[in-house]
Amino acid sequence: MNKKNIAVIFGGQSSEHEVSCLSAVTIIKNIDKEKYDILLIGITKDGRWLKIDDVEQIKDGTWVNSSATAVISPDAKQHGAIVIEDGRTSVVYLDVVFPVLHGLYGEDGTVQGIFELAGIPYVGCGVLASAVSMDKAYTKIIVDGIGVRQADYVLVHTSELEDIDAVVKAIEAKLSYPVFVKPCNAGSSRGVSKAKNADMLKKGLKIAAEHDRKILVEETITGREIECAVLGGSEVKASGVGEILAAQDCAFYDYEAKYINENSHTIADPELDGNVVEEIRRDAVEIFKAVDGFGLSRVDFFVTNDNEVIFNEINTLPGFTSISMYPVLWEKRGVPTEQLVEKLIQLAYTRKA
Repeated sequence: MNKKNIAVIFGGQSSEHEVSCLSAVTIIKNIDKEKYDILLIGITKDGRWLKIDDVEQIKDGTWVNSSATAVISPDAKQHGAIVIEDGRTSVVYLDVVFPVLHGLYGEDGTVQGIFELAGIPYVGCGVLASAVSMDKAYTKIIVDGIGVRQADYVLVHTSELEDIDAVVKAIEAKLSYPVFVKPCNAGSSRGVSKAKNADMLKKGLKIAAEHDRKILVEETITGREIECAVLGGSEVKASGVGEILAAQDCAFYDYEAKYINENSHTIADPELDGNVVEEIRRDAVEIFKAVDGFGLSRVDFFVTNDNEVIFNEINTLPGFTSISMYPVLWEKRGVPTEQLVEKLIQLAYTRKA
């Protein structure tokens, strides 16, 4: 059997760089080495594209010291990566790319555009779905259109913060405290804060402005945090659901709670009313389709004490660490991670079929 060439791209310039590296290790470990030769491409925080020799270098962080470069060529005739190593330049033909990039410049449609220009099949959502799902404001506009309940919000542009008192007044006219303040384009809760009064709101707006030029201020929804995994192309399937339990000393499920605080954990198949579970699964698929999703996504919801289901956000390239909800939910449905990775790769070939 002739092996195919697959490039796994990880790292990136976003605030989720470290999580991407962890996800990449899991995915690389679960790629069938008898089917694929793997080209590892790491993108540093300052945007350098490097060829990496071994997954162990990703684990210990030494990959950033590589002297070899590897970039995806947008030239459709080359259909691969340009590698410069030891003073020699070569082109490696690629059958498929698995971008394991979370957040800006990876999950937002930018690299997907390169793959489209190159004509290389790739895992995950396309340019449009990636872009609108990364931008929380545009996600809300789309979800409003299909009638799924979500938190009320106010959109703020950083240019408006020159008169921050006026911004606060406008927010207070529509929403009651406490509110959540979020950059529109950021992941893993980077730059997100909870404000209980005007002073905290001003501070939160300034923090969010460090991450994006658009800021979303949302009403606080009190409820359980429930997530659902979606998989498919022309046929879309939803997994069961999982629950996020943030550590008690975390104000909400922020970046530290997700990846640092060991007291935070997840539960697959939590106790929920059966109708609620089915509503979440149905809404997850509908939202995925509405944003023109493809391949995979994790769709996040709140469930209130009254069993009301409220959409929170969609992640088109969710975490893939050993404890991340996306692979855990499919594992619970009898799809081990190795099989899940292979399904995602095979889906990439059907994108334009």
